[in-house]
Amino acid sequence: MDRKEFYGSIQWKNCRDAYRKQAGGLCERCLAKGLYVPGEIVHHKIHLNEKNLNDTKIALNPDNLQLVCRQCHTEIHSGRRWRVDENGRVIERK
Repeated sequence: MDRKEFYGSIQWKNCRDAYRKQAGGLCERCLAKGLYVPGEIVHHKIHLNEKNLNDTKIALNPDNLQLVCRQCHTEIHSGRRWRVDENGRVIERK
């Protein structure tokens, strides 16, 4: 399974939706600063790659997830091999 298949899978969508609900709908990073900002993206703390994409202990583990707003998601990924496009999707830098 590749990343596109994973993020389109029913397993990920169910996991993502359950985590979003569990997190209360607010960006967890902003909330830690006392700010109330809607969370939009369920982010993997340990980034997914070819080696761990099929490891459910990483890919579908709520302990490895964090609900963040677009701004926080961009900050998390800035300066890395990946960047965030205008829709909040993580894509490889060229």
